[in-house]
Amino acid sequence: MDRAFVFLLSLCLLLQTSLSIENFHQAFPIVEPDPNHTKLRLSREGLEAISGITTPIAAVAVIGPYRSGKSFLLNQLLSLSCYEGFGVGHMRDTKTKGIWVWGTPLELEIDGVKTSIIYLDTEGFESVGKSNVYDDRIFALATVMSSVLIYNLPETIREADISRLSFAVELAEEFYGRVKGQDVAFEPSKLLWLIQRDFLQGKSVKEMVDEALKHVPNEDGNKNIDQVNRIRDSLAVMGDNSTAFSLPQPHLMRTKLCDLKDEELDPTYVARRDQLKKLVASILRPKIVQGKALNGKEFISFLEQILDALNKGEIPSTGSLVEIFNKDIVERCVKLYNERMVKLRLPMSEEYLQSAHETAHNEAIKAFDGQHFGRQHAKKSVDQLDEQMQEVYKNFVLANEYQSSKLCEALYTKCEDDMDHLQALRLPSMAKFNAGFVYCNQSFEHQCVGPSKQNYEQRLTKMMGKARSLFIKEYNNRLFNWLVAFSLVTVVVGRFIIKFILLEMAAWILFIFLETYTRMFWTAESLFYNPVWHFIVGTWETVVYSPVLDLDRWAIPIVCIIALCVLYWRCYGKRKHGSSWLLPMYNKNGRSRERSE
Repeated sequence: MDRAFVFLLSLCLLLQTSLSIENFHQAFPIVEPDPNHTKLRLSREGLEAISGITTPIAAVAVIGPYRSGKSFLLNQLLSLSCYEGFGVGHMRDTKTKGIWVWGTPLELEIDGVKTSIIYLDTEGFESVGKSNVYDDRIFALATVMSSVLIYNLPETIREADISRLSFAVELAEEFYGRVKGQDVAFEPSKLLWLIQRDFLQGKSVKEMVDEALKHVPNEDGNKNIDQVNRIRDSLAVMGDNSTAFSLPQPHLMRTKLCDLKDEELDPTYVARRDQLKKLVASILRPKIVQGKALNGKEFISFLEQILDALNKGEIPSTGSLVEIFNKDIVERCVKLYNERMVKLRLPMSEEYLQSAHETAHNEAIKAFDGQHFGRQHAKKSVDQLDEQMQEVYKNFVLANEYQSSKLCEALYTKCEDDMDHLQALRLPSMAKFNAGFVYCNQSFEHQCVGPSKQNYEQRLTKMMGKARSLFIKEYNNRLFNWLVAFSLVTVVVGRFIIKFILLEMAAWILFIFLETYTRMFWTAESLFYNPVWHFIVGTWETVVYSPVLDLDRWAIPIVCIIALCVLYWRCYGKRKHGSSWLLPMYNKNGRSRERSE
């Protein structure tokens, strides 16, 4: 079983090797029609012939009507006979459809750069059994692939010949016309009008082209004439990108051209043919896409993009090509927009996020404008770019809302905890509560940002209002109770601990005032509005809380320190310093002095 598998694998490798092309000195199909003869597909043989080219490529393509001498012309440009080069006339069988390439490129130095010149033969227009859409696809593909597009026409220029240039014109209007001297993102081919005729007298080819491109009167408003006139106008504008050349017939016996040598051909034809070779070489430039000259593999990748675009719709259009070429540019611009937005620190205000979005959006659009293909049809790519940036922006809006809600919720919870802590102060202080209240509001106002701020501001205002009302309601009662307890504690301390009679008397006076006088002469409501009570409250606030000392926090440590100091004095102070006090103290050993006799 293993031996059989190894044998089959070796056989497959052998067959694959045998299928590789050994002789490239021949023509290969590079693009073939599908079975329905409407769309195009790549051919392996032609791709293999091109893929090995490592130098920049310049392509010369010949298009024209069926049996107009395109293949013979290419053989003449390649200095090949009909039996060596492209098949001619009745010699070509049905498999030679689509676009063919000569397998051995010519080497030419262009602007100091070694360039490989490939020649492309296209299937003729108006042959039997094909649709106009198929012809349009062949024409469109040749227009985009080539560096020089030779439009081979017999005898004269017809109206239909001009109409067929509509795609080339639209392509040139979309892709060509950037500022000269700068890198051209994508430059369509140079158009060479080649008219083969039996005589050279009379009008020159240039005069024929100029006359053919003149406006045709259209008094009846015929739409077809209007369309052709628009093409004429565009072709006239493309004057710098096109040229014209005439070529006489090589011999009167056209059916035997393949058997004739150069010495047997018309000398005028031979001279003009050589001039044509020089003209083609002078206008040839490497195929450039996005500022880079294409080698073999890159040319194939470029060709795949074109075919994908042309086969996409029922009718080939520059719009589909523009969309394909702009796809990578759109992705790069979206990446640029995303990079700018990622640098933002969320959350932030909606206005600032919108401003950052507009700045990044304008930067991406500016970058697209500097790189994109096309003019009119680029609008669809702009819409796609804008749509993708809007999708990214929506994600940032959602992320901003989430981060804003998360931050504001944390600040709200912190304020709520702070208010609960202030409600539970051991020593109630209005000043401390107000300070915490203000700090909470200010910190929330400065730190809470984003779309959730307004909602949480309303919740915070409601919560803080309730907390403030509850604190004020409990404050007076708790303060009154604290003062009563404080007076009693002071009585005990003055009587039994430090034995300071004045302190004890002051504490008794405060206790009696709070428990008797206020209840006898002030009602519960009037007590809190009395000036005396305000004085008591002011004194309490000064003692309990100040920016320097918060007694609620330090009350226990201070009491402990004072107690230790008193204890120390009681135990050791009298022995070292005596027991004399500046103020009257209780004296257990006091005796009345004896009267003198």
